[in-house]
Amino acid sequence: MSRIGNKPIPLPPGVDFNINGNVATIKGDKGTLSQELSRDITVDVEDGNLVVRRPSDAREHRAFHGLTRALLANMVTGVSEGYTRTLEIIGAGYRAQQSGSGIVLQVGYSHLVDVNPPDGVTIEVEGTNRIHVTGIDKQIVGQIAANIRRVRKPNVYTGKGIRYEGETVRLKPGKSAGRN
Repeated sequence: MSRIGNKPIPLPPGVDFNINGNVATIKGDKGTLSQELSRDITVDVEDGNLVVRRPSDAREHRAFHGLTRALLANMVTGVSEGYTRTLEIIGAGYRAQQSGSGIVLQVGYSHLVDVNPPDGVTIEVEGTNRIHVTGIDKQIVGQIAANIRRVRKPNVYTGKGIRYEGETVRLKPGKSAGRN
C-alpha cells in the first residue's frame, strides 16, 4: 500500500479542481495549473479533499498512485501559496543586479551572465547577494533555481559561488594540509 497515495489532499477555500478525461486542472488565487495523469488512476473530490485511487496492486498502478498524489498536492500548494527558492551569492566581487524581469550575474567571469525567467516565474534580487525565484509550478521554480546555481557552483576549496539558502558546503583541505 502506498502511504503517500492514500493521504487525501485538502482543497483550501478558493481552489477549484476539474478533471477532463485524463487532464487535471487546478485553479487558485495565483493561477491555473494542468497536468496529464495516468488513465488508470482515478481522482475524486470527497468532503473538500482530493482522493487518489488505483484499480489494482499491480506494480505500475502502485507507482502511479503515489506520483499522481504528489503531483496534485504540489499543484494545490502552488496555486494557493506558491513556491520560492532562495539562492545566496558568496564571494568577493560576486553580485547580482535586477535587469527588467531577469537578473545579471557578475560571478568572476570576464563577461556578465544574463538570466531571464520564463512566463509565470519571477526572479528578484535582495541586496546584491540574495536571489528569490518565485512561481506556482514547483518543477519550473526548482529548474530555474538550479540553472542559476549552475552558473557558478560553490567551490569546494574556498566556498565561493552560488548556493541554495541553508546549503552547507564541506570545504576540502588544500595541498598544504597534506604537508608535515
